[in-house]
Amino acid sequence: MTIRISVMAIVAFALLLTCRSMAQENASSLPPVDSEAAATEAAAGDPGNAKPAAPSGIPTDVLGIADAMGRPFTVAFVIASVIGVWSVVERLVILRRRRVIPKAFVERFLMHLRAGRMDKSEAVAICHQNQSPMADIFMHGVRKWGRPSVEVEQAVLDGGERQVTQLKKGLRVLNGVSTLSPLIGLLGTVVGMIRSFNDIATAGAMGQTQTLANGIALALLTTAVGLLIAIPAMAAYLYLAGRIDSIVMEMDRLGQELVHLISAEALRERAMAAPERPDSTQATTASPATVQPAPRPRKPVAEK
Repeated sequence: MTIRISVMAIVAFALLLTCRSMAQENASSLPPVDSEAAATEAAAGDPGNAKPAAPSGIPTDVLGIADAMGRPFTVAFVIASVIGVWSVVERLVILRRRRVIPKAFVERFLMHLRAGRMDKSEAVAICHQNQSPMADIFMHGVRKWGRPSVEVEQAVLDGGERQVTQLKKGLRVLNGVSTLSPLIGLLGTVVGMIRSFNDIATAGAMGQTQTLANGIALALLTTAVGLLIAIPAMAAYLYLAGRIDSIVMEMDRLGQELVHLISAEALRERAMAAPERPDSTQATTASPATVQPAPRPRKPVAEK
């Protein structure tokens, strides 16, 4: 929620800067046009004082692109880029499989449960000590130790939903960057076209391409930069969403295995199967004693 509010505040601040820049440029657009027209007329009257026109066109270097877009759009795109890169790096670190599902912990935990060498208190302590997302899901299930499988499964699902929410937390920011960047570029396109038509209406600059170049450059560059930010952000969003789906499937499988080990039905089946083993061993050990031959009766000795 805090990150979302910050992104919205940044976008609103960039829009305010854009509106202010447009107002300042519209207020100061007429005098430069008049001075340029005067300089053109003076050059036409005196060919010796004619100066070569500055080269016009869409810039290709970074500083030229930033200057053509203006400070508000440049600041907005830089902030969007920083937020996007930070979100991708942060999610790549958080979504490491060995961090979410520690293999050694999961295998040892389930092995002790299968062997019956762990009770409820020990299981809760081990899960609390590990503090991984998978351990948190196990803890939700272990707290329902010995309850019906429906209750244990519901506890596991509740813990899983919380962890999935935490895993998808940063994806909202990345999705916002991929959605808002083209919209900011579209706004720059509209602002550039408004500037160009304003120059035509106020100064009659239909035949002066240099006068119209600033508005056209702003219209094209903002759209291009917005798409250059949005396309990698969307690709990273899709990749991270796929990784989260695979992790969630693995967590669900392990949670179901935990349910089959600590539910009341599983404990009852294990208790019923346990006494059968000593009886069978006792029968096998007692069988040799039953086949021993009976002692022969001794014959009485006749008295002389």
